[in-house]
Order: sequence, then structure tokens, then C-alpha cells
Amino acid sequence: MKRSILTDAYLEEKGIASHHIESFNNFIDKGLQRVIDEHGVIETDIEEEESIESFEVKLGQLRIGEPSVIEADGSTNKLIPSEARLRNLTYAAPIELEMFPVKNEEEGAGEWVEIGELPIMLRSKPCNLNNIEKEELIKNGEDPKDPGGYFIINGSERVLVTLEDLAPNRIMVEFNDRYGDQIEVAKTFSKREGYRALIIVERGREGILEVSFPGLSGRINFITLMRALGLETDQEISNAVSDDPEIMKFMLENLEEAEIEDQEEAIDHIGKRVAAGQAEEYRLRRANYVLEHYLLPHIGNDEEDRVLKAHYLGRMAESCFELALGRREEDDKDHYANKKLKLSGDLMEDLFRVSFNRLSKDIKYQLERANTRNRELRVKTAVRPDVLTQRLQSAMATGEWVGGRTGVAQLLDRTDHMATLAHLRRVVSPLSRSQPHFEARDLHPTHWGRICPSETPEGPNCGLVKNYAMAVELTKGAPEEGVKQLLLDYGVEEIERSGV
Repeated sequence: MKRSILTDAYLEEKGIASHHIESFNNFIDKGLQRVIDEHGVIETDIEEEESIESFEVKLGQLRIGEPSVIEADGSTNKLIPSEARLRNLTYAAPIELEMFPVKNEEEGAGEWVEIGELPIMLRSKPCNLNNIEKEELIKNGEDPKDPGGYFIINGSERVLVTLEDLAPNRIMVEFNDRYGDQIEVAKTFSKREGYRALIIVERGREGILEVSFPGLSGRINFITLMRALGLETDQEISNAVSDDPEIMKFMLENLEEAEIEDQEEAIDHIGKRVAAGQAEEYRLRRANYVLEHYLLPHIGNDEEDRVLKAHYLGRMAESCFELALGRREEDDKDHYANKKLKLSGDLMEDLFRVSFNRLSKDIKYQLERANTRNRELRVKTAVRPDVLTQRLQSAMATGEWVGGRTGVAQLLDRTDHMATLAHLRRVVSPLSRSQPHFEARDLHPTHWGRICPSETPEGPNCGLVKNYAMAVELTKGAPEEGVKQLLLDYGVEEIERSGV
């Protein structure tokens, strides 16, 4: 069958694996530095007998070298993919990080320290094959038609398969059954810096709202939580939910049943739930920590963000009431507007975040151990690059990713060229293969032009393993601050953090 001129032009311009390459380039340009900035400082618990001496390491900019190999004589040579395949090497580049020792709050001179090696995707920005002419590729033993978009780990070609998941930070409503009764439920997967928390607001049989979130066993009364977040009066809580008369009737039922009257009592109630049997001071501290870090973390982790969290919970409660009143239908979890695809760059950022956390703990341990042995505290000697390198390469070699996922990194299918292209454009759902999931396996109208309707395996993976349509274009997320500023420029009013 002849391909159209438009398809040929698209594939020549974009390439089969362009989505992976663009995502990995974004990870190199922004994702790596974002993880370093999140961490900011490596703190230590260094104390001396005569005086308390503080020592910490401030983290600066990060840079990536070119893929290379260290030979037996100690020399470093440029590495090309064909050589990595033949010699069973990992196609990786060194990562250097600028570190500043801060001793007794006095910042010392920064130094560039190699913290490990990062596997490099073929045809990405740091790749040695990037922007090389056809003749040069052939000379280096590379196929000019090879699309790239995969990694070479210990000589094996491995591809990160795109993961399909529900979109985070979005309210979705549905009906659930509990003990034979139908209840209305609003859910949101709140995601921030790799941490993902499921927040649920549900309207039970008696019409009373309850909330559940990580860090708190069981469910807590909606009004109690709203008061703990700083909306103490009935009017403030009602305004945060809705001013609709029918919804106000539902809210009055909840307010009448409320047993907690002020913020102090509400936080004490949460403290007794999250730290039962502990001293009052610890209970209050733990309750505040849970509210700031486990409840809707995508809004913020500071005390000043609590009012915004209360308004977000109010919006979730309003969604429950609208579902009960028949003003809206259940959200379709299979609609592609409610999905997010995690590409190579997103997956690598999650892995690098966990790996760097492990490295920072090791640096802290090495500095403290050097101090106890009365050695000079030097950042360069405290960094062991193998800690980061082994964690990254181990995950990519086995496919066991952060969050308990398996099969994320797979051996690239080289049965023929078409099999390779199909593997690079695969999309995998995290749903269990042993469960029916009939609706999730079905072809959905929103797959039109996005997902191939026929390219899916038979058997237990049917409908859960899919492939992109030939000319699909993937949109990318935009920075939150940029979107917020754009809305403000268009006249959208911002809620004051101090109140309604």
C-alpha cells in the first residue's frame, strides 16, 4: 500500500521515535536541574564536643558530558553506540554537579564534582550521533534509517515503554457502592515532585461528607478538616463550596452534624488520629505535618497554602453534590482527555529523583563518618559516583522502576524493522492483566487519530497494550507559573491566601 506524500513528509520531519527523543531532551535541559533544585542543600548532623559546627553542601548547576568509556590504561575515549553494542558497554555520559561547602554558614568556593553516569538515548542532544551526516553514520557502523529513541545498557538495546495513566491534579467523580447503597465520590490524584497522593471526598448514605487521604487511617469528617485548614465559620465553609440554594441545603446538613467548632479543636482531633497515645505537643506537630505534606501536596507544602487546599476540597465537595443532583455525569476514566502519557523523560526524571536521594544520603553519611574520624571535610572525597550510576543502570537493565512498576524498560524488539518501530511507539496501561477491565480494553471514540485501532496483542494484554497512530503528535505540559500569569493577565482574580 502506498503511503501518502503527507505521511512521508511528516515522518521525515518528525521521525518515528521523535516523542521519546523530545521528552528525553526536555529531561536533559530542565528535568535534571529541577530535581537538583528541589533538593537544594545536603544537610549533615555534624557536632563537636567543644562547639557545635554546622556543615552542609549547597547544590548548584548541573552539566552533562559526552558519552565516553574509560579504558584499562585510565584514558577516556569517545564512545559510539556500535562500539557499546560490540563491547557490552553502557552508552552513558558523566554528570557533573557544582557543589559549595557551607561551614558555619560561610559558603566556600564551588567545585565541579562527578556524581555518576547517565545512560544516554540514541539520537538525543548529548548523543555522539546527533546531527551527523549519513556517510559518517555508515562509517561509524550505524544504520542511517535507525530512528534512535532507545538506550544501550551493558550492550543490550533497551526501550522505555510509554505508560498510560490517569491525569494527576484533576477532580473526577463517580458512583460507588457501599453495603448496598450508592454513594457519590470525588477523587483527585495529587502529584508533586514524584510523590502521588489519592484524595477522596465522598458523600455517604446520610448525606455527610467524609475525606480520606494518605497519612490518615480511615475517613475524617469534611467540616472538621475544613476547620483544621483555617475556615472556621459556617459562612466561610459554605462560600468555599457553593452559593447554589440546593447545594446549600446539603451543606447545612453537614454543618448541623459537625462536632468540631474551631481550628484548634480540629487539629487536636486530627492529631489523636495520626499519633494516638503520643504527647500533646507531638500530636499537634504531626497533625500539622500531615496537613501540609500529605493533603493535596500539589497545591503546596506550606502553612499559608492551607486556605487554598480548603477551597480545592470545597470544589471536590461541590462535584459530589452536583453528581447527586444529576447536574453532571460520572467522569469517563477511559476518555483520553483524562489520561496522561509518561514518556522516557518523565520516567527518567522519576528514576533520577530517587537515585539522587540515595546519593545525597550517602554523601551525608560519608561526611559525618569523616568528621568522627577527625578527617578534613572535603566534598569531592565524600561523593561516590557508583551509588547513582548503579541505581540508574540497575533499573534500566531489569525494568524494575520506582513505585513498584515492572517491565518499564524492555529489550528492544529487533525481529525486523517494523517490529522495532512498533515497539518504540507502544503504550502500556498499568491495569492488572488478570482482571477483566472490559471498558478499559475497549476501543474508545477518543482513540481516533491517536491510538491504532487494530495493533494490540491477543490474550491477557488485549486492549491494555496499544500503539500510537502513525502521525500522532504529543502535547507537552506547560509550567504552572506561566499559565497562572497568563490567566492573571486575562483578568482572572486570584484567591487571597489569608482568607476568602
